[in-house]
Amino acid sequence: MPAAQLTDASFETEVLRSSVPYLVDVWAQWCGPCRLMAPLMDWAAAEYAGRLTVGKLEADPNPASRDRLQVQGLPTLVLFKGGAEVARHEGAMAQAQLKAFLDAHL
Repeated sequence: MPAAQLTDASFETEVLRSSVPYLVDVWAQWCGPCRLMAPLMDWAAAEYAGRLTVGKLEADPNPASRDRLQVQGLPTLVLFKGGAEVARHEGAMAQAQLKAFLDAHL
């Protein structure tokens, strides 16, 4: 199950109004660590299916959402529950670290 593709237009409806926790991966094409994280987002979407939705927000073409999230570095992972941010991680991480991050907040 691949991660959803988010845009400025879909962010509020998809993420903030989601009935399940939502992990947003803010990334960019030119960001090496972001490319390393891409397969982990698809893994998380499949591993946590039914308990978590995973979406990718490309930073450059979606400045309104990027700025709303106050993203300082890439990649940035932001976990939302009930439309509110509950956790954030900046930078790449290994699968075990991602699992620990998600398990701690779900």
